[in-house]
Amino acid sequence: MKSFGSVEEILNFAIAKEEEAAAFYRQLAARVEWPWMTKTFEQFAREEDGHKAKLLKIQRGKSPVLAAEKVVDLKIGDYLADVDPAGDLDYQRALIVAMKREKASFKLYSDLADLVDDTRLRSLFVVLAQEEAKHKLRFELEYDEHILKEN
Repeated sequence: MKSFGSVEEILNFAIAKEEEAAAFYRQLAARVEWPWMTKTFEQFAREEDGHKAKLLKIQRGKSPVLAAEKVVDLKIGDYLADVDPAGDLDYQRALIVAMKREKASFKLYSDLADLVDDTRLRSLFVVLAQEEAKHKLRFELEYDEHILKEN
């Protein structure tokens, strides 16, 4: 992981990652052929925008409302081969890309939580990690329902 010199650098890094994630989901929404997946990916983009808003509140010295809850991990995405998001994406491949991305985001926020001493900031990163875990779970449930059960 990247080295940081200050909490401000950590926050700027996390904000940039959320902007990147929101843009990714908007691009994915524009590429998929299924209206329900377009809607789902657009919703995920908005949720990533919400994560950015929480980070910006902390950066401005405000305290967002935080409530972390442990999320079940089905680990479906952990056992699937990586997919190139630049290639052709059918429904299955789009779900795999999304699962892998959410797993990476969970790891990022878990690692950032371990880097900071500020309890408010640590709590925020734990909450964001759990939100990313929820995203992964939603994609895993979708994969289980529409890919694994159909095969």
